[in-house]
Amino acid sequence: MALMFTGHTLFLALMVFDVFTFEESVSNYSDWVTFIENVDQYEKQQLEGLSAEQKLKRTVLHPSLYFDPQDVQALRQKARTSHLHLFRAIRSAVMVMLSNPLYYLPPPKHIDFAAKWNEIYGNNLPPLAFYCLLCPEDKAAFDFALEYMDRMAGYKNWLVDNAPGDEVPLGHSLTGFATAFDFLYNSLENERRQKYLEKIWSVSEEMYEYSKVRSWGKQLLHNHQATNMLALLIGALVAGVDKGSQANIWKHTVVDVMEKTMFLLNHIVDGSLDEGVAYGSYTAKSVTQYVFLAQRHFGINNLENNWLKMHFWFYYATLLPGFQRTVGVADSNYNWFYGPESQLVFLDKFIMKNGAGNWLAQQIRKHRPKDGPMVPSTAQRWSTLHTEFIWYAAEITPQPPPDYGTAKMHVFPNWGVVTYGAGLPNSQTNTFVSFKSGKLGGRAVYDIVHFQPYRWIDGWRSFNPGHEHPDQNSFTFAPNGQVFVSEALYGPKLSHLNNVLVFAPSPTSQCNQPWEGQLGECAQWLKWIGDEVGDSTGEIITASQAGDMMFVSGEAVSAYTSAMKLKSVYRVLLLLNSQTLLVVDHIEKEEDSPVNSVSAFFHNLDIDFKYIPYKFKNKYNGAMMDVWDAHYKMFWFDHRGSSPVARIQEAEQAAEFKKRWTQFVNVTFPMKNTLTRIVYLFYGPYVNVSNCRLMDNAKSGFQISLSVNNTENTISVVTEYQNLKARFDYLGFGGFAKVVHGNKVTKFGLGTESVKKDIKNNRVVFPFGFKVNIIAGLILGVSLVILAFQWRFYISFGKMLRWILILVVTLWLIELVDVWSMCTQPICAKWSTDMARLERDKGNKGKQLEGNPVVLPDVIITSLPTSGAEILKQLFFNTSDFLYIRIPTPYLEIPETEFEIDSFVDPCEWKVSDVQNGNFRLIQGWLQSLVQDTKLHLQNIHLYEASRSKIAQHSALSKDKKKRSKKRESLLEQRSRARGSQEKDAEYIRELRRHLVYYPNARPVLSLTSGSWTLKLPFFQEILGPSMRALYVVRDPRAWVYSMLYKNKPSLYSLKNIPQRLAAMFKGENGKGKCSLNEGYASEFESLRKEISNSNSNAISVLSYLWLANTAAAMRINRDLLPTNYQLVKFEDIVSFPQKTAEKIFAFLGIPLPPASLNQILFATSTSLFYIPYEGEISPSSIHAWKQNMPHEEIRQIEDICCSLMDHLGYPKFIE
Repeated sequence: MALMFTGHTLFLALMVFDVFTFEESVSNYSDWVTFIENVDQYEKQQLEGLSAEQKLKRTVLHPSLYFDPQDVQALRQKARTSHLHLFRAIRSAVMVMLSNPLYYLPPPKHIDFAAKWNEIYGNNLPPLAFYCLLCPEDKAAFDFALEYMDRMAGYKNWLVDNAPGDEVPLGHSLTGFATAFDFLYNSLENERRQKYLEKIWSVSEEMYEYSKVRSWGKQLLHNHQATNMLALLIGALVAGVDKGSQANIWKHTVVDVMEKTMFLLNHIVDGSLDEGVAYGSYTAKSVTQYVFLAQRHFGINNLENNWLKMHFWFYYATLLPGFQRTVGVADSNYNWFYGPESQLVFLDKFIMKNGAGNWLAQQIRKHRPKDGPMVPSTAQRWSTLHTEFIWYAAEITPQPPPDYGTAKMHVFPNWGVVTYGAGLPNSQTNTFVSFKSGKLGGRAVYDIVHFQPYRWIDGWRSFNPGHEHPDQNSFTFAPNGQVFVSEALYGPKLSHLNNVLVFAPSPTSQCNQPWEGQLGECAQWLKWIGDEVGDSTGEIITASQAGDMMFVSGEAVSAYTSAMKLKSVYRVLLLLNSQTLLVVDHIEKEEDSPVNSVSAFFHNLDIDFKYIPYKFKNKYNGAMMDVWDAHYKMFWFDHRGSSPVARIQEAEQAAEFKKRWTQFVNVTFPMKNTLTRIVYLFYGPYVNVSNCRLMDNAKSGFQISLSVNNTENTISVVTEYQNLKARFDYLGFGGFAKVVHGNKVTKFGLGTESVKKDIKNNRVVFPFGFKVNIIAGLILGVSLVILAFQWRFYISFGKMLRWILILVVTLWLIELVDVWSMCTQPICAKWSTDMARLERDKGNKGKQLEGNPVVLPDVIITSLPTSGAEILKQLFFNTSDFLYIRIPTPYLEIPETEFEIDSFVDPCEWKVSDVQNGNFRLIQGWLQSLVQDTKLHLQNIHLYEASRSKIAQHSALSKDKKKRSKKRESLLEQRSRARGSQEKDAEYIRELRRHLVYYPNARPVLSLTSGSWTLKLPFFQEILGPSMRALYVVRDPRAWVYSMLYKNKPSLYSLKNIPQRLAAMFKGENGKGKCSLNEGYASEFESLRKEISNSNSNAISVLSYLWLANTAAAMRINRDLLPTNYQLVKFEDIVSFPQKTAEKIFAFLGIPLPPASLNQILFATSTSLFYIPYEGEISPSSIHAWKQNMPHEEIRQIEDICCSLMDHLGYPKFIE
């Protein structure tokens, strides 16, 4: 399934914010707006309280930044015990500084200090001062620190002359100097205290003024802003003790910006940062310090922020085997700029508390390289040692994450990055693969920019993705830990410095004419404000792991200029085993596209191992890397069999403040037709590749035969990935690729199955053609004997030769007939049933390999109202595979029949026999029309002619709204509101129509809001047949009752007139109400009917019996449905285990879970930014609010009534 990412995107922001029709589900984004409007009052209260507290402690002002004076002795004790390993690291850093004062001390003259990038001096000062605090007896270190600070205090400013517009070095210096002052305050004499304090004050004031005019003051989620804002905060906290009023303004500014940062980070569901791991560690260093300081000094708690909860994976799932090197997406060095040990111990102490952060920090420190390009910079390596020491929780035992030790795939759905094999030791069997195809700025930022849900965001001006690269569809490959294909890391933003495609000739080429790569290239920073660049996107279409294999694919056409008229730039990666990676580029262009060539690039930065030319089987050109006699090889060919010779080149590029060398393989293919497919195979030294060929090159997909280690693998991939029907037709299921190997078939996203070999019992041991050959051989042999002894027979030579020739020709004709009858092609032979099956599968787009019929899913969602089923919209909305339709709506009403469907619940079950007996014909026809010809059904809706009558009718029939208290409105106001509602309803239908124009094969997902439908799924099954996929959502009865009674004022219980509605439901013959029409009364409702008639009943008991009756009846009725047609889903599982539950649902549908849908469901369940009407915000904690807010006697009453079914569904008792 593919998220829509073309110019026809259907309200992509609604994926995140869901401010859609009928108030089904909306975003909680007004929270920040409310906060920002009240920030002045908030800050005043917080800071006035802080000032009063400080007045009580004026005798001991410092240290106060990270700890109090009374904590110092405990810190010194930890340095000798539980934190000894960290103390040794700090002491080692200080000893290095003392051993080379000429290098580490700030220069005596300001001109020398300002002549170069000088963050080293601010960064190294905190660990030095912290060591002096822990070891006051070390006078040499203390004197060194005083000299250090005296020199910095004596400079006229801390800026860099050749970077006049960049205050980042100033921010580092201010952070380091103010932190050191706080640590050493009690060891300084008054004169130095005053001198240093004045310097901190003046620099903080300077930084504040810069924040009002510089771009970093406005560009959120950027490392510059986080660094400089943290510096201003630390300066304000340290200097503001004596000068509170002005410092409070600075604090207010920082809190304003950083709380916006935390709010936006909460949208990023995967814990990533778009600037990549290196700069991400830079930003995260400041974010974690801010979170700690804001809670300590202002009482602002950000520890529930979902980004922090997921941020661990940003470090763990990006590590190559060996714990030394990371994914180099965006501007990067080989690993991290800052930390990440400090960030990891912070996460473990305050967020995760499971030992994984401590463990990973331990592994990274243990495996730090001692030399080479991966050694941390002297300007950054020690800068977070003090916070790591302060935050380290020794009581949390280090332990790896679950499933550590086996290669796992990890998807970053917001970042657009997939990794495989991360966080493992370096060994021959541990392979790493990464793939990048994402949106500019990351999915959350991209959507916020384009759909503007927040008025304080000014489009791309509020962000700065300049450190990103033109790298959509790029990948890396490191078989057995040896990097074979890598990123080019930090450097100029040129497409050919990334492992992507470039095209020629392009009419808009700006550099490297006539070639052009991806949008935004050709400068030191990515040009994100240029034409089309702000709309630049890549998209991970699918990512699935199956044992040791992985399949991932991405579309990057929107990352290229529209002037090239490309229709698709689709790249697939298949990791077949730990040594073999298959990459295929599928490129489509318009008929009038100016492009006629495509060029691919593959980089490696390891200068010791160079690429050299190589040829596979004297057939395909390639390249090879020799690593101590271990050969890593690659070769390529296109769909025509062409394999051009590559250019192997070397280049130097500007990187940070140095040059970085790279080598790359560049291979260029012609694009003669509108469709081009290029196959690349990369493999390591421990496999034997004997064959690779393209077997099928159809419009909708291709097949490749690849023989590895004497095993043939048949790989089938669909390139028409947005067409669900094409995927089912080509592969036999709704995925994107499969591999047939031996007697097994791996369907990526669904698993591996065994394939039974078809052996025909009527076949004899030898094929007919073989017998003909034997007979022909015997006859020829006899003929030769006769020829040799012709004198013994009285036959002329000419006559004998003629008879032999006649026999040979006859046998040849018989052989030809035999072969023709056994083959699907002329002149071929079938020697095994396996080969017959393979050839029948080749090019056959209408049947599965296994012979099962192709059935596209028609999804039905049912539940009791307020059970949370609306959240499933996030799985199906805005995808090319599905069309999510909520029923009823004003233009999609249930047909009026003799049986009126209650909008809340009824006790009537509809059976298969109702369809067979012709009951409810109107509903049968309506359902068949809506599901089987959705496009025509929607087209036949008259939006304007019938709008007034339909909406008036809908309002009249809506029993939920009859008794709502409303303010009296003028006639003009009523008409205006009605027109707005009509237009909104009509636009909803138009959106559904447009979706089907772009994606005509999208399958309907009918979300039935009435609980009445839970008892009618067999009726649906009979109408829809095997295509029905019913999802029945249940909820914990205690949470359901709580939602009905306490979540809203007035409660839903009274708002929906539950007592009157239920009483009316049982009126009629024998108390069975309208169910007597088809004798479909569900007996489970008898207990509810008796409870309603009981004078002692109350709202709790009535709702409990209602939940019990409906749920028990639904489970009884639906248990006869096949597992392929029906699945029960618990609302609590969706919220608490969103990824696992979503994968289970999509497997039920026969489709892999797309990363885009994963991102949507994670946002809805994990961020507390998404809410459902009548329910409020959704989060794992909010759905259990009944535990804290509901009286225990009411909980006990619910459990007493529903206990048996609760136990069956896995809901444990809360009250024993």
